[in-house]
Amino acid sequence: MADRVTIQDIADELGVSRNTVSKAINNTGLLADATRERVLKKAIEMGYKQFSYINIYNSGKSETDLCPETDKREISLFTSNFIGSSHFASTMLDKFQRELSSMGYSFTMHRLQEHEIETLSLPISYNAERTAGIICIEMFNRDYCHMLCELDTPTLFVDSPVADLDKPLRSDCLYMDNQTGIGCFVREMIRRGKKRIGFIGDISHCQSFYERFLGYRNAMYLSGLPCPEEYCLTKNKTGAKIPGYDQYREYIRDEIQKLKELPDVFICANDFAAVDTMYVFKQLGIHVPQDVYLCGFDDSPESRVTSPTLTTIHIHSQIMGFSAVHLLMSRIKEPSLNFRKIYTETSLIYRESTAD
Repeated sequence: MADRVTIQDIADELGVSRNTVSKAINNTGLLADATRERVLKKAIEMGYKQFSYINIYNSGKSETDLCPETDKREISLFTSNFIGSSHFASTMLDKFQRELSSMGYSFTMHRLQEHEIETLSLPISYNAERTAGIICIEMFNRDYCHMLCELDTPTLFVDSPVADLDKPLRSDCLYMDNQTGIGCFVREMIRRGKKRIGFIGDISHCQSFYERFLGYRNAMYLSGLPCPEEYCLTKNKTGAKIPGYDQYREYIRDEIQKLKELPDVFICANDFAAVDTMYVFKQLGIHVPQDVYLCGFDDSPESRVTSPTLTTIHIHSQIMGFSAVHLLMSRIKEPSLNFRKIYTETSLIYRESTAD
């Protein structure tokens, strides 16, 4: 029965519009906190598919019953980058923190300095005696992540370094679905006669970027189409550590100028790579979507205000937050569980960059 509950059902129960319910569940648009909370509470109560597992997880227990008896009541966030309002993780963490607070946990954030990562050192602000669990976001240094996994502390990675075939992370990992939306997008482009499709994104940056490239490559393979190497801009400038800066734009410009002919479509590893690509295209006199279609990933606020607006794949931050709490709390309660990799739903959104 739970999977039959619709957004309209929830709207009817609350006497609000369908659009209001959609905004609350998908965490999009402007909405009062009280309204958002009321909608989410009703969605959980009615067993809406996105939250149906919450009632199973609670199993009739109070929130405090889910926590083991311990003096460790602090959850530590580790990140190597600033998580601004443009990043999907900012809204995910807001929900994560509120859920933890209701369970009696405090929440601390530790932004790691470069020297701490290089020396595999824990931040001075981190207190192991109080910490019940660690959540890692934008943590892509493989050695540092393995070091954290060796601590006697439950750890959850939201995204991760590219998988190491010799030494996988001994930790639970939470990802968004990085492939389904790209597969659907490729199929639609082919239906429109756009069969020359390329990919832009540093696939060594993180596991999600790598999986998005695999999603593109697999979709092309299953469609019987090639992935020409010249259309796959999967690297970065030598020595550049983070995509999205001037060096990355230089890399894109250099590779685009080598092409004898543009593809019909470029899929980008995220919206920021797409914005960088748009910037380069404008420098080179290439027009989107007249000369080439462009698709991003994340549905960042920037994707809605670029000119043209950006076709992209939306990450549902609310379900990411719920899933993160579920994974970390269950690991704290049962440290001996097998490690898990969980993927949450994403949604393809068409906009002007593909002439929609």
